[in-house]
Amino acid sequence: MRIVLVSDRAPADVLPALDELLLDVKTVELSVGVVGDIRALEAEAILVDAAENPGQGHAVLRSLDEHGPDVPVVAVVERRDLERFSWDAVADELLFPGSPEAEMRLRLSMVRRRLGAGEGVSVRLGPLVLDTDTFRASVQGRPLDLTFKEFELLRYLAERRGRVFTRPTLLREVWGYDFYGGTRTVDVHIRRLRAKLGPAFEHLIETVRGVGYRAAEER
Repeated sequence: MRIVLVSDRAPADVLPALDELLLDVKTVELSVGVVGDIRALEAEAILVDAAENPGQGHAVLRSLDEHGPDVPVVAVVERRDLERFSWDAVADELLFPGSPEAEMRLRLSMVRRRLGAGEGVSVRLGPLVLDTDTFRASVQGRPLDLTFKEFELLRYLAERRGRVFTRPTLLREVWGYDFYGGTRTVDVHIRRLRAKLGPAFEHLIETVRGVGYRAAEER
């Protein structure tokens, strides 16, 4: 599940238990002008940090309500600020900064269900199957032991089969805007993915010389 956190703070400072969910979290600044960036990230849910600056947080929530993508929006609010603004008019759910992992997982699942968002689905690329709910992958029935980023990179390519992506684009989309690693990071992960796919299926990830990488159907 891809989450966009709208905050001027690090995810661990907003929701300390967020890392335990093992989600794909991208962070953008707490500003009413980031709606376009959020759309480009193709989020499945949006968390808005209104705990440190409730007024700014509410303004961002209002902007998302009027112009944002049609995905669940969750406001992170301190208990003392519950009556300061009409959170129910601009957010689909609330979380408190100290919410434990189990509560966050449950609330996200419930709000997605309530708003009709789909559960995890399988992404297929020839003999390759990726379960986006359990983060399990297999090729021709053989389980693949993938790291989270390997899974996300493979999923990103598989969901957009045939399209060629440059290394900087993959860094931005899979690792996030706040990732400062070099493009060699992409090459290393592609090499590891091909090794795990094995000689018979490594061709599912194609190199386009001088451009980047793409996913290709089984030949």
